[in-house]
Amino acid sequence: MKNRNVGTIIIGIALLIGFIILAFNKAMTDIVNTSCSHGPSCPMWGTIHFQTNVSIGIMIFVILVGLFLIFFVKDEKEKVIETRVVKEVVKEQVKPKKITKENYEKVMKELNDDEKLVLEKIIEAEGTIFQSDLVEKSSFTKVKVTRILDKLEGKSIIERKRRGMTNVVILKH
Repeated sequence: MKNRNVGTIIIGIALLIGFIILAFNKAMTDIVNTSCSHGPSCPMWGTIHFQTNVSIGIMIFVILVGLFLIFFVKDEKEKVIETRVVKEVVKEQVKPKKITKENYEKVMKELNDDEKLVLEKIIEAEGTIFQSDLVEKSSFTKVKVTRILDKLEGKSIIERKRRGMTNVVILKH
């Protein structure tokens, strides 16, 4: 059931409770008038006022709960739709840059020729390449590629993850 409908039902119940309070208060006042001969100083009058105030306070609280449900609590469908919209906006804002040599020119200036060649091969592979493929494409030995990758990893340019008998080299953005 929608929260707005529940809130409306709760307010309806609170108004019904208010009507019952008024009817009960009128009946109690009539009873006290006929049975109490002391007038307004009779302790029963104090009891009627206390009970009336407590029941009106409860009725106001229930009405506030109903109003809260109507105006402030969102339905699950609204939350899901809102979440989807926010995710789409975030995806648009956080789209990764396309991996190109131009984006890494600043980093390339600090590297030696062998490191530049290895980094270019990683960039050409769109940021992810197996270490064994890097050995083939660079025409360096396994040891040399490993040492170059150690240096690049030390400079936080790439990261390696173990996959079976080889590593996957991933370019950090």
